[in-house]
Amino acid sequence: MFGANLTIFHPTVFILLGIPGLENYHTWLSIPFCLMYITAVLGNGALIFVVLSERTLHEPMYVFLSMLAGTDILLSTTTVPKALAIFWFHAGEIAFDACITQMFFIHVAFVAESGILLAMAFDRYVAICTPLRYTAILTPMAIGKMTLAIWGRSIGTIFPIIFLLKRLPYCRTNIIPHSYCEHIGVARLACADITVNIWYGFSVPMASVLVDVALIGVSYTLILQAVFRLPTQDARHKALNTCGSHIGVILLFFIPSFFTFLTHRFGKNIPHHIHILLANLYVLIPPMLNPIIYGAKTKQIRDSMAHMLCIVRKS
Repeated sequence: MFGANLTIFHPTVFILLGIPGLENYHTWLSIPFCLMYITAVLGNGALIFVVLSERTLHEPMYVFLSMLAGTDILLSTTTVPKALAIFWFHAGEIAFDACITQMFFIHVAFVAESGILLAMAFDRYVAICTPLRYTAILTPMAIGKMTLAIWGRSIGTIFPIIFLLKRLPYCRTNIIPHSYCEHIGVARLACADITVNIWYGFSVPMASVLVDVALIGVSYTLILQAVFRLPTQDARHKALNTCGSHIGVILLFFIPSFFTFLTHRFGKNIPHHIHILLANLYVLIPPMLNPIIYGAKTKQIRDSMAHMLCIVRKS
């Protein structure tokens, strides 16, 4: 009898609630969200502009860095403007296809960023362990192939999720207790078995990221072995300094992502609004801090930015 009373429909519109449980604080939360988003877009945009403008930065390391900055802009821009619209104007409505599109770009950016960090680790491995072969290995052709592999894997991994969601019948509600659309949050609104969605949604993207983490770990193990074989303290310090900013960005990306994943999967006693708040901070804090870390730790970028500021002031 219960099954006969279910109304199966394919929603044209979903309703995003923002951060449920913190509705009274949405206006206050919007202030740091907006400031962090502006900082992320301006910082990463400036980084891309500097890398493109300065010939001295047309090297593999900075090409990958500009790719990382572009991915950060994609990740934050896909999520934050809609969250701010919810906080400021209660504009929680989002079309079904727009929701799927938002979900797609969020997950693609996540997997792509992991792949870019792996490429940057490989770049540092070649630069430190086989410096004489650096230009022979990391040719423009090789960088192009790595870029295609990163984005091809990301899109190929996430694309099936579109069909996994579109095949489902929806009969419960069109209300999503979140500030943006994500795979499992949408799938849970269906009135069908979502086991395939759960297994694919968690295992396949996470497996890709775990492979990246393992390979990054191997790269830095070999890098450290090579560094400690260098003859002088100054040479060791210089080599480690070139990796410092990259290690900081790696930790900034992977630690919050795994923490968010683990609390979402196993933190059943953690209030729902904490999960949503952490998910929002994850798409804001790394994109905001990445250009600051690289700007502070990389002398070439600091010098290039200072040079461009001097030109702007003189003009």
